[in-house]
Amino acid sequence: MKTTHTKKIAALFFVLLALSMLTGCHGRGGQMTFSIPGQFDTSRQYEITFWAKNDTNKTQTDIYKKAITDFQALYPNITVNLRLYTDYGKIYNDVITNIATDTTPNVCITYPDHIATYLTGNSTVVPLDGLIADPRYGLGGSGLLFDSPAQEEIIDPFLRECSLNGQTYALPFMRSTEACYINKTYVEKLGYTLPDTLTWDFIWEVSEAAMAKDANGNYLINGQSVMIPFIYKSTDNMMIQYLKQNDAGYASANGEIQLFNDTTTRFLYTVAEHAKTGAFSTFKISSYPANFMNAGQCIFAVDSTAGATWMGTDAPLTDISEEALVDFETEVRMIPQSDPQHPQMISQGPSVCVFNKTDPQEVLASWLFTQYLLTNEVQIAYSRTEGYVPVTSKAQNSSEYQDYLSRCGEDNSLYYDVKIKASRLLLEHVEDTFVTPVFNGSASLRSASGQLVEEVTKAVRRKKEVNDVFIADLYEDVTSLYHLNESGPASSGKADLGPLPPTAVALLSSLAVAWIFILLYLIRQGMKKKRNS
Repeated sequence: MKTTHTKKIAALFFVLLALSMLTGCHGRGGQMTFSIPGQFDTSRQYEITFWAKNDTNKTQTDIYKKAITDFQALYPNITVNLRLYTDYGKIYNDVITNIATDTTPNVCITYPDHIATYLTGNSTVVPLDGLIADPRYGLGGSGLLFDSPAQEEIIDPFLRECSLNGQTYALPFMRSTEACYINKTYVEKLGYTLPDTLTWDFIWEVSEAAMAKDANGNYLINGQSVMIPFIYKSTDNMMIQYLKQNDAGYASANGEIQLFNDTTTRFLYTVAEHAKTGAFSTFKISSYPANFMNAGQCIFAVDSTAGATWMGTDAPLTDISEEALVDFETEVRMIPQSDPQHPQMISQGPSVCVFNKTDPQEVLASWLFTQYLLTNEVQIAYSRTEGYVPVTSKAQNSSEYQDYLSRCGEDNSLYYDVKIKASRLLLEHVEDTFVTPVFNGSASLRSASGQLVEEVTKAVRRKKEVNDVFIADLYEDVTSLYHLNESGPASSGKADLGPLPPTAVALLSSLAVAWIFILLYLIRQGMKKKRNS
């Protein structure tokens, strides 16, 4: 009798365990405040993992490795293992999968949209407010073995980007925005003068003018058989920024979806008009804007300032042969604007979050390394690899960084003019930047906004008619594809999560099967008891 009772208790325990794991994997879990140890235990050895992203840029990889080496020299009891990714989406999927198996990294470069999804797990990401303010181990703390910036030295708009639901869940690492890289030579050849601030109307007009051909079918502007005047790398940002510039809805702070509105529809018709003539295309459809621009086959290439070293005749990085390069003057401007007097452009760039672990000392070790990434040595070195800007005033105002900016154009490597112009663009317009609302499902909504542009562009290239029926069907299809109308957060117009990664699905499925077997066991035991009574 006692044995049977014990078995039932054990079975019930496993049922509850399975349910708790199911909830913790992808449900809405609570986030607990992290308790900071009074003293960092230097007598113990710690091994932490750091997941980072680079674009196969060896210089960036070397900066990560040097930062780790320098940090470990200060804290020889902390070993940092670096794992590199070439895509933020892959980091995101791997983190989601590892949340399910409780094997998340310690420190991860990511985006606030992604963190919002990580937080649906139970106490996955450490809230940093207490750590930031700690007098010993917080920003600028007395117990640190390196020169950490104080909280007030982090550029305030950049730090605010890392706040979700009133708490700070990350530190900014680098910041960038989007820029329009321009073949000024071709613009002037077409008879136009490049304005200080681009407008959408100007870009569309010049792009259409560039489509004129000679009797042999070659484009007059470049004498080639290929010309796509306007190519946009991130159509997510294209749509989001256009809506912001026109005071149109995208999403509210609490996750209400406002994307499908009249301004969106009008913009999609405009995109369709110029895609139909061949004047506009996207990265996903055609390829990297820089490749076309450097070959003289594109006039306006919109990409991140973090991709500046790929743009222009003298670009240090290029994916095309030297024979294909065309000589032209490159200019850098803000993305096209609807109202040049009140410009709006997106603020983006990686942040760094810390994942919770059962050992508070391990979390503290992770936090120390996260802070180290904000030191001048790391910030200035990384910002010089692309058109990034440091996230601290301490680094931005340093004599070393100011000297770097002042030497714009001295060479075509470290001081490449297009790269430094891209950095200056953001430095001069920080107050003109904005960020999108962050909530569980905001990553899916971002993808949905770009999908609208991609689908319209593909449709007209396939000779389909873009009309009201097409747009209505597109809205419905995209809503379904990105789960924007599912139960839970989406029931009141809020976005829900996209599909789980396959490994997480497999784990959840196995847990569900185990739960079924446990319930069958309990039923069988109950039937045995009835027969025996």
